[in-house]
Amino acid sequence: MEYFRFEKMDIWKDAVDLSDKLFDYSDKAEEKRFYKFAEQLRAAGMSISNNIAEGSGSFSDKEFSSFLNISRRSVFECANILHIFLRRKIISPEDKNQIYPELISLSKRITNFRKVLNKKS
Repeated sequence: MEYFRFEKMDIWKDAVDLSDKLFDYSDKAEEKRFYKFAEQLRAAGMSISNNIAEGSGSFSDKEFSSFLNISRRSVFECANILHIFLRRKIISPEDKNQIYPELISLSKRITNFRKVLNKKS
């Protein structure tokens, strides 16, 4: 069976796993009728893995690095939305504390991957 390049990448797999958890938090927002907040978190969460996947199809490391930058910024967007969710009592402090280390770790891994790509180009 053939695979796309991104499907073999651990960073993409972890981003997809993280987006599953973010979708769960979005569901909590919808239960409290914060529909637009829920959709924004879903979109930002999917943007992380989407940009890794899209960038992996680039013809140059420089172009891929640009997509990784967008992916990393989406991690930050998710962190911001979770702060708002916490303030609005959509999620608990425990929820935030559970996912935050994963967001931080993924952000660092994306940054390190970009550095590797930038050294190649």
